[in-house]
Amino acid sequence: MGKFYDEIPEHLITWIAKQQMFTVATAPLSADGHVNISSKGVDGTFHVVDGKRVWYEDLTGSGNETISHIRENSRITILFNAFQGPPLICRLFGTGTVHEFGTPEYDSFISPETRMPGSRAVIVMDVHKVGTCTSQSCGYGVPYYTFDGHRDTILNWCSQLEKSSNKEKDLKAWWRAENTKSLDGLPGLNVASVTERP
Repeated sequence: MGKFYDEIPEHLITWIAKQQMFTVATAPLSADGHVNISSKGVDGTFHVVDGKRVWYEDLTGSGNETISHIRENSRITILFNAFQGPPLICRLFGTGTVHEFGTPEYDSFISPETRMPGSRAVIVMDVHKVGTCTSQSCGYGVPYYTFDGHRDTILNWCSQLEKSSNKEKDLKAWWRAENTKSLDGLPGLNVASVTERP
């Protein structure tokens, strides 16, 4: 049976903290725009502030659909699946805010000492509804998976880009080339790629 809550119950906060990955869904307002679904899972990037607010450290990718969509309309859904133990799907519905690297708002969430390589933004989500499902149509259809560990490929790749002395091929150059617009041409990063901050 599906259940809905106005905020994240304490038992789900505890369960979310144990999950190794999550999925983010956003969409543009345009009827023919691209709906985006992004899987996330770098250890230590997702944080629950309380039952009404969560945030995650957004790492560099080949695109920036989530950032662009949130900037346009703020809608965001985050999905967690149980891959071990009893079946459970949890959806967080809410509105998002983007704080780019190079802004004071970003700094209020992430210090230089804790920032991960390739970190380009903080995505803050104000939760207005939480849905769980353990029925045959939801959690029962998710297979069991064994967690073997987190990949470090993206962190290593971004670390190399950040250390590059070639300003035409460093991380900010990547952001300028790949992360300033969405697939549908919506604005993406506009501070991180030009900030003077190293």
